[in-house]
Amino acid sequence: MMINAVVFGVGAVMVLMIPALAAQAKYLIPAVVVISFVSAPFIASLIAPRMRLRNWGKERWQEGDLISG
Repeated sequence: MMINAVVFGVGAVMVLMIPALAAQAKYLIPAVVVISFVSAPFIASLIAPRMRLRNWGKERWQEGDLISG
């Protein structure tokens, strides 16, 4: 649900901030809703394993990675 809200928010802001897209907002906002609903499970499946400490292991947690340092 949180990923869906973020993806929708980013898409809605882009549609409303770009003048060329804002003119077509009544068609693009429903498209953003559908895109965010469809893409959220895939994005969440990439993020969810990183949120579990047991998947990192003690050595990898202390070592870090590209994102967490």
